[in-house]
Amino acid sequence: MALANTTRSERINLRVSETAKRRIEQAASVEGKTVSAFIVSSALENAEKTVRRHETMALDREDAMRFFDALAKPLAPNDKLRAALKEHERRVESR
Repeated sequence: MALANTTRSERINLRVSETAKRRIEQAASVEGKTVSAFIVSSALENAEKTVRRHETMALDREDAMRFFDALAKPLAPNDKLRAALKEHERRVESR
């Protein structure tokens, strides 16, 4: 996790229940970390999993074959697709 080694210049403030605070302190202690280090490492780990889950698509064999067939033998664009692409160009700024 390269993000954990960057210069710390930003703050995140949060409020938690007393029970949550005690549990976080206990978990940090068990891992030999400060509460801040524990929270940052836990949040980054969860953030990486969340982003990965939303950036990755898993298909079963049948769906994967349909996908690859569609790539290998694409259908000709119809009027609805052309209209959708024009609308996309109008709405989305590409870099």
